[in-house]
Amino acid sequence: MEFVIEHLSKSYDGKQVLRDIDFTFGSGKIYGLLGRNGAGKTTLFNCLNGDIRNDAGKFYFKTEEGIRGARPEDIGYVLSTPTVPEFMTGREFLRFFMDIHEGTIKNPKSLDEYFDYMSIDREDRDKLLKDYSHGMKNKMQMLINIIAKPNLLLLDEPLTSLDVVVAEEMKQLLRSLKTGRITIFSTHIMDLALDLCDEIVLLNHGELETVDKSDLDVREFKERIIAALREEEHD
Repeated sequence: MEFVIEHLSKSYDGKQVLRDIDFTFGSGKIYGLLGRNGAGKTTLFNCLNGDIRNDAGKFYFKTEEGIRGARPEDIGYVLSTPTVPEFMTGREFLRFFMDIHEGTIKNPKSLDEYFDYMSIDREDRDKLLKDYSHGMKNKMQMLINIIAKPNLLLLDEPLTSLDVVVAEEMKQLLRSLKTGRITIFSTHIMDLALDLCDEIVLLNHGELETVDKSDLDVREFKERIIAALREEEHD
């Protein structure tokens, strides 16, 4: 399976944020999307998720059965600031999600099995989500995407504000889930991208480009990325 972007463009107030992007993402990999703050990473995700309308271009899945457009259930989106219904408990939210997706979830587990999988303590499962920490809310966002099993998972700076233990748990989880799906991990932290991701993609000058690290050591690779991103600042 591949996810193909063709000639995608988006402008705000006369400033072109995304510039005629052409790119193909392959299944089974975590792509690190690196760019400076304000480079357009969130804009790209919002276009792909359908939250905002792109000015031009298209994107679609290419499978063994042929080419098809992206459906809502194809795409999961984990925001940097977790968005959960804070008036519900963790258990109520998870039950509600399972109920509205009844019949589409393959081999569903019990609620407690899912909570165990995400290492959410038993005493926290019946707390209101408004009383969850940032990291726990982030875990709930990840959990519903694990259950839904989208073909494309968009992660917008999901680990930036997590403590070291939760961040490491999330990285291990993402590595275990990458088979059979496409994961795009947006970050401005280079070391995090190098640690977690199979391929590094720069959003630079409004375009996507792969940085080949196969023939470089870590220091040289970092220098190449920094040099490319500095060019955008000077422009």
